[in-house]
Amino acid sequence: MDMKQIKSLLQEFDTSTLSKLKITQDNFSIELEKNVGAVAAPVMAAAPAAIAAVPTAAPVAVEAAASAAPVHTGDMIVSPMVGTYYSAPSPDSAPFVKVGDRVKKGQVIAILEAMKIMNELEAEFDCKIVSILVSDGQAVEYDMPLFAVEKL
Repeated sequence: MDMKQIKSLLQEFDTSTLSKLKITQDNFSIELEKNVGAVAAPVMAAAPAAIAAVPTAAPVAVEAAASAAPVHTGDMIVSPMVGTYYSAPSPDSAPFVKVGDRVKKGQVIAILEAMKIMNELEAEFDCKIVSILVSDGQAVEYDMPLFAVEKL
């Protein structure tokens, strides 16, 4: 399985009524499980080390936790990857953005750490920050809403 197939599988599993799923194909194996009322991370194992290093095992757990949060409508800035969200360049620095700030396209609005690499998240369009949906140091998943915004 490639990354695209794994991401698709995780999304399908998350929206399904299944509580457990195990797939074994050649020398690749993935096992997913969700508990009602609890956050459960799927277990992923594979024979070759290259496949076992795939960092997509956590997204289902965060999705379950996010479903308890209020539903936001309108424009969003979402996470382009799985990682850890940081609101500032260092712990003693001011945050990149605050609620009410006007942001220009290309402006850095957060840092996402993935595999010990700090990735700057830039605004894809001019906007105003309506609310910040995650907290500093929080684990985020692919396509998870980070900011509710109003396009300018």
